[in-house]
Amino acid sequence: MMRLLVINHLTNAYEALRSNRLRTFLTILGVTIGVASIVVILSLSAGAAKIISDQVDQLGGTIAVVRPGSPGHDAELSGLTAALAGNTTTSSLTEHDVDTLQSIQNVSAAAPVMFIGGSVTAKGSTPKDVSIIATTPAFTQVTPIKMSDGQFIDSVTDDDTAVIGSQLSIDLFGTDQSAGRTLHTHGKQFTVIGILKANNNPVNYNNIDYDHAVFISLQSGKSFNQGVAAIQQINIRTNSQDALNGVVSVADKQLAANHNGEKDYAILSGSNLAGPTNTLFGSFAVMLVVVAAISLIVGGIGIMNIMLVGVTERTREIGIRKAIGASVSHITWQFLIEALTMSIAGGICGYLVGYLVAFSIARTFLTFDPAFTWFIMYCSAAISLFVGIIFGLYPAIRAANKDPIEALRNYH
Repeated sequence: MMRLLVINHLTNAYEALRSNRLRTFLTILGVTIGVASIVVILSLSAGAAKIISDQVDQLGGTIAVVRPGSPGHDAELSGLTAALAGNTTTSSLTEHDVDTLQSIQNVSAAAPVMFIGGSVTAKGSTPKDVSIIATTPAFTQVTPIKMSDGQFIDSVTDDDTAVIGSQLSIDLFGTDQSAGRTLHTHGKQFTVIGILKANNNPVNYNNIDYDHAVFISLQSGKSFNQGVAAIQQINIRTNSQDALNGVVSVADKQLAANHNGEKDYAILSGSNLAGPTNTLFGSFAVMLVVVAAISLIVGGIGIMNIMLVGVTERTREIGIRKAIGASVSHITWQFLIEALTMSIAGGICGYLVGYLVAFSIARTFLTFDPAFTWFIMYCSAAISLFVGIIFGLYPAIRAANKDPIEALRNYH
C-alpha cells in the first residue's frame, strides 16, 4: 500500500512539474548553480591535497619532514609561510639536527631546506615571485626532481654555483639552456650549472615552485644570513616504508635531546604532509562555500515560491482530494515530494555541471585535476535533500491544512 502511495505521489509530482516546464526548469536551475559551486570548490581543494599524497606515494611512503614550531597547526604552516614569504627568520632547527637525523639507522638521506628572501637578476631582468633555496646535494634523494640540463649542486661544485628552474631560465636568459651563464642575488654572482626539468606543478610537500626556483648551496645561503643556517625544514628519507615509523620515533627522541627537551619542532609524515595545503585550500574553500550557500538559499527560495504558487493554483484539487478521504499526511507528502523532486534534480545536475566546470578551470588555469571523492557525492546529495525539505515543508503543510469546504467553495 505504501509503495503504491509513493509511486502515486511521484507520478503526480511529475505531471504537476511537467505542466509548468519553464517555471520548473528555472527553479531547478537555482539549485543546480548552488550545488555546482560547492562541487567546484570541494573537488579542486581535494585535487590539490591529492597531489601531495601522490608525491609521497611515488617515493614509496618513505618521506618524513621536520619543521620548527609546536606539533600541530603551527608546524604544518611554518614551511608554507616561509616559502610564501621567502624569509630567513629564526628557526629552532640547526645543522646539528641535520647531522643527527642523517646518523639515524635506516635513514638514507637528510636534506635541510633554507628559504631566502630577495630577488634574482641577470642581464637587467629581475623576475618576480622567485624562490631562493639553500640546501645540500642530499635534496635530490628526498625529492623527486629531474634535471633537463647540467647537474644539481654537489660536494665538488663551487659555492658560487646555482641550479634554476626551467621557466626562471627562460625569464632570465630567454632560453631553457642556460648552463654556464651567470646571475646575481644579494650582491653575489652565481654560475648556473643545471636547469631543472619543467614541473608545471607548484603544489608539493616542499612548498616550492620548482619552475621559478634557484637552488644554491647551504654554505652560500648561510653567507646571506650572517653565517647562520636558518633552516625552515629538514626532509628525511628512509630505506624502506616499514622503517619510517621507527625512524620517526627515534628522530623525535634525538631531536628532543638536541633541544634540551623542548618540543619546538614537529615531524610530519604520511597524510600529515598535506597539512599546509589542506589548511590553505581549506580556508579558501570555507569562504567560497559560504558564498556558494547564498546561491543555494536563492534556489531554495525559488522552490518555496513555486510550491506556494502551486498550492494557490491547485486549491480546488486539494479540496477534492481531502473531500474524498486524503489525509493531512497524504497532502503533505504529495507537495513535499514535488519539492524534493526539483531539489534532487537540481542536485544531480549541479554535481555533473560542477565537475564539468572544475575540469575546465583546472585545464585552463591550474596544474592539477579535481578529485572525485565519495564525500563530495554525499555532500551534494545531502544538500539537495536539505534544501528540498527545508524550503518545501512550509508549502506542503500549508496545502495540507486547507479546509476542504472552503477550498471547494472559493474555487467552485
